[in-house]
Amino acid sequence: MQMLTKFESKSPRVKGIAFHPKTPLLAASLHNGTIQLWNYQMGTLVDRYDEHDGPVRGICFHPTQPIFCSGGDDYKIKVWNYKQRKCLFTLTGHLDYVRTVFFHREYPWIISASDDQTIRIWNWQSRTCIAILTGHNHYIMCAQFHPWDDLVVSASMDLTVRVWDISGLRKKNQASQAPMSFEEQMSRANQNQADLFGNTDAVVKYVLEGHDRGVNWASFHPTLPLIVSCGDDRQVKLWRMSETKAWEVDSCRGHFNNVSMSMFHPRHELLLSASEDKTIRVWDMTKRTAVQTFRREHDRFWVLTAHPELNLFAAGHDNGLIVFKLERERPAFSLSGNQLFYVKDKIIRMADLQAGTNQGICSVRKLGSQWIQPRTLSYNPAERAVVVTSPSENGTYELITLPKSSAPSASDGKDVPSDGKKGNGVCAIFVARNRLAVLDKATQNIEIKDLSNSITKTVKCPVQTNEIFYGGTASLLLATPTSVVLFDIQQQKVLAEISTPPVKYVIWSTDGNMVALLSKHTITIANKALTQSALIHETIRIKSAAWDDSGILIYTTLNHIKYALPQGDNGIIKTLEQPVYLTRVKGQIVHCLDRTAKPRTITIDPTEYRFKLALVRKNYDEVLQIIRSSNLVGQSIIGYLQKKGYPEIALHFVQDQQTRFDLAIECGNLQVALEMARAVDREDVWNRLGAAALQQGNHSIVETAYQKAKNFDKLSFLYLITGNTQKLSMMQVIAQKRGDNMSRFQNSLYLGDIQARVEVLRETGQYPLAYYTAKTNGLDDTALEILEEAGMTEDDLPPPPQNSGHTSLAPPPISFPQSDSNWPIKNLGESFFDRALANGGVDGSLGEPSGAESGEQLDAWAADVAIDGGADEGIEDGDEDEGWDLDAEVIAPPEEEIAPEEEAGEADLSEGVSPGIPEDELWIKNSPLAADHAAAGNYESAMQLLNRHIGAVNFAPLKSFFLQSYQTAHVYVPANPSLPPIKYNVRRNPESTELREFLPAITYNFDDLKANELAEANKFFARGKFVEALSAFRAVLQKLIMVVVDDENDAEEIRELVVSCREYIIGLTMEVERRRLVAEEPESVVRNLELAAYFTHCQLATQHVQLALRSAMKVFSDAGNHSTAAVFARRLIDTKPAGAQVVTQARAVLAQGDRNPRDAHEITYDQFTSFDICPASLTPIYQGSPSVISPYTGAKYLPEFKGTVCKVDEITQVGLTASGLRSKV
Repeated sequence: MQMLTKFESKSPRVKGIAFHPKTPLLAASLHNGTIQLWNYQMGTLVDRYDEHDGPVRGICFHPTQPIFCSGGDDYKIKVWNYKQRKCLFTLTGHLDYVRTVFFHREYPWIISASDDQTIRIWNWQSRTCIAILTGHNHYIMCAQFHPWDDLVVSASMDLTVRVWDISGLRKKNQASQAPMSFEEQMSRANQNQADLFGNTDAVVKYVLEGHDRGVNWASFHPTLPLIVSCGDDRQVKLWRMSETKAWEVDSCRGHFNNVSMSMFHPRHELLLSASEDKTIRVWDMTKRTAVQTFRREHDRFWVLTAHPELNLFAAGHDNGLIVFKLERERPAFSLSGNQLFYVKDKIIRMADLQAGTNQGICSVRKLGSQWIQPRTLSYNPAERAVVVTSPSENGTYELITLPKSSAPSASDGKDVPSDGKKGNGVCAIFVARNRLAVLDKATQNIEIKDLSNSITKTVKCPVQTNEIFYGGTASLLLATPTSVVLFDIQQQKVLAEISTPPVKYVIWSTDGNMVALLSKHTITIANKALTQSALIHETIRIKSAAWDDSGILIYTTLNHIKYALPQGDNGIIKTLEQPVYLTRVKGQIVHCLDRTAKPRTITIDPTEYRFKLALVRKNYDEVLQIIRSSNLVGQSIIGYLQKKGYPEIALHFVQDQQTRFDLAIECGNLQVALEMARAVDREDVWNRLGAAALQQGNHSIVETAYQKAKNFDKLSFLYLITGNTQKLSMMQVIAQKRGDNMSRFQNSLYLGDIQARVEVLRETGQYPLAYYTAKTNGLDDTALEILEEAGMTEDDLPPPPQNSGHTSLAPPPISFPQSDSNWPIKNLGESFFDRALANGGVDGSLGEPSGAESGEQLDAWAADVAIDGGADEGIEDGDEDEGWDLDAEVIAPPEEEIAPEEEAGEADLSEGVSPGIPEDELWIKNSPLAADHAAAGNYESAMQLLNRHIGAVNFAPLKSFFLQSYQTAHVYVPANPSLPPIKYNVRRNPESTELREFLPAITYNFDDLKANELAEANKFFARGKFVEALSAFRAVLQKLIMVVVDDENDAEEIRELVVSCREYIIGLTMEVERRRLVAEEPESVVRNLELAAYFTHCQLATQHVQLALRSAMKVFSDAGNHSTAAVFARRLIDTKPAGAQVVTQARAVLAQGDRNPRDAHEITYDQFTSFDICPASLTPIYQGSPSVISPYTGAKYLPEFKGTVCKVDEITQVGLTASGLRSKV
């Protein structure tokens, strides 16, 4: 028997100690008045409490509640909540030192013993003293409840141990469930009278006399009617009780100073005692003899306790405390196939892991000491033999041949003797079919023995060896204090050596190619030649390990199941309440033995380590399968992917916005970074995004980032280098509103605006500079005005610089404006995961417009409004509905005409034509699509097709699309001088070799159209920029004619998108017209109301319908049409808007309509009959009324507009018969 130290702390003298029953917490009360709370598994101080005045002698955890109590020399008992980290209350009443405190196992009671010669029982819920036990006539050193009976035992310096019966107290405080008998009722009625003459709640049952000096401690046996006590007479006494009497059984003598504490071992027939002679002694309870003595050099022991559940003890001494075990709890076991052989309670047992059966085989009770379990077990499947070792008697082993029959043995193996061959040796293992190796540590010899236990060979250890392990057939692993040596027994030579901390266990993989060397806090992973591949360090103890079928090591610590990849990456799989010892890992099932040597199975999730292993082995198909089929999330997996260089995969797992932004910046995904920056919306994030986008030349995102971060100077310079003079002019206006004269001057320099520079210099009082600036740039009149304003003459001014002629410092001319396109970036191709995961960009569909809006707020910044708050207010990003003017009317700006692109010169197809059919003609033959005909240069056939398909008659809006299609599908390479360029046709399916499959390259990509133009149109609409939104939606509608797709689903989506664009264009046309009426014809109230009402019936996205309803609700309320305004309010509430303020406004309008259900103006609007809007007259066409249809968009017109050009698409003829739009070959 040995003391296995698990934790030790240094502190002032420990007078009280208590284990928490469930968590790894240990409370220690110190002589200096402090209470310490330790985590003995992690070895850390969790908390400390310093409210007692003087030494704290007693301490105890509650069995179920998060509280503990303490008693000290300040006469006080305190109850603490360790989760809240505070003292809940204090119990006062004792008149002298409080020696011990204990909770009752069931009732809300605390028992305390004091030097005031009383024992008190307290109700900690009512915070009152419910009983005082008097009878001792000296200090009471200890008092505690019986583990299960209504008894109390106390020890006193009056030389006695007393046993008290508290059944009366229990009955008094117990809620009566059944009707009381007459005697019980009389007893309850006379209760107060009994208290006057002598308390019957707690009475002395026995007085145990036998100690010659004061008794320091007494405690009950957990199950038997026994009591152990100890005292200053240096004896440990054992007492037995019956129903009527108690008597002394025997005394244990051996301590040579006062015995502070004694207790029963919770599981074995042993006694433990701690003494001021600096020893802890273990006694055999049956023989009353000392079994073991554990001695410290300088520390007297004052207190000793056992864990209520685990095989742990703790002792307090002069300089701290120690947590220890008296026996190893790791069961000896060996695995062979599906059979697990292990030792439990000194019985060799066999468990079939597949069938789930378990049976005892034979007993090894005669091996070693009765208190020491076997240390190792080695199984030989060929001979069905085991060798079991024990550390007792300096190492012994027993070689046992197991019975061939697998039938259950008598008494489950308890009564079957092993009849094995014994020998001496620290380690004994099988190394071959009929050979075992035994280490004689004293002589440093390895004895090779046969199955008859006869020595066949003796080999001298080549190094100082502490243990030997199996190292392969006819080989051994020799563990030294600093290394492990692979030793060949037959050749008697060292094959390999690896440096490690002292190794405790060796675990081989199933195929024998990998080995794990387990030390106390490290795992060394190596191959069979002992070449190290990884070293894993743990802060707490490593308990066991096993290899799974895929080559990953699964290991356990005190509180976790973990994994380790061969190259060293490791992580946590599962948290354990108690340590287990792994025997086998099969898929998701972990087979193990617990500390009671009971076989268990634990289900784990192997997804994380299989994912990492697949990444390490570059098995990307398995990686992809795991991503798609599992819910693999967490910061650890994200950090791992980032560290290993796979940020694009990590991006797939992350939900946290800041982390997604960091990963997107790292892998260069600017679209995701922009989306996350809008969500996080912090200045440092925008600055990082701007820097990253600038490196890629994506100046549109750089612009957004600078706007959000309010970097005005950088923004101006960006507009300068991209040639965006329009926005540069806006920056000048913004600088003026901000009052930033330096920025105004800078922008005027960028623009070459002499007048603005002069004005800035005049306003800032720099008259000489203003004068010379005006003078040198030919503004003579302005120069004279400056002189008059300053009250100066030319003579008063400093002389001008020499050679200062007329110069305007004009900016360089713009050769290639870059404001509409980003810098081209070389496409390095998609990685495996880019293609497989298919992470889409921002969704630009009409049904679900992006919630994050663009950072382009220049129009709002430059608006002619007052700027009260300086730069911050002027640049503040508006709400989504800011442009809708739901609070005030705004005149819509006139729609700007978009200058058509310069017509590109048509190529002369007559030159450079190779013999055979030109590819342009093949394209025309192979495709019935107008876009492909335009790409081939046959514009006439393209227009004919569009006329047949969609009734197109006005092709002017399509001219630029036709030219762009042709240019995209053709590449011209310069030839030798005086020769025309060489023309190449660009195909969209270059891999095809069949002539009938040749098709031109696609100019307009459907996904790009949704992600860019359509998303931009949505943003214009949400911000109330109706003219821009109308132009953008019409451009999308026209461009859809030229879009080509390969999938029928995409073709159907295009048709749906055409309908959606139609609805938006009709609605926006009405809103633009309504706002024109408000500005130019304010008397047309009825028409204004009608247009606002019709707008709400367009089939828009839900959030856009809400904006239209809010606008109509406000317009009708302001006009006095409260009844119809209430209709819009009710419809708005039914759409369930997100903003609480919107709902409040709608309900207010609804209430107003209920109070005043009248309309001040009569309008042509029937809310109960469905209708369509004629885009030409902007009037309703009710269901059943005659109408004509536009062939492309399906818009309905009044009959008088038949034969006109459609107002929606501006391309097709109303009423013309057509076959319908084709987008797929």
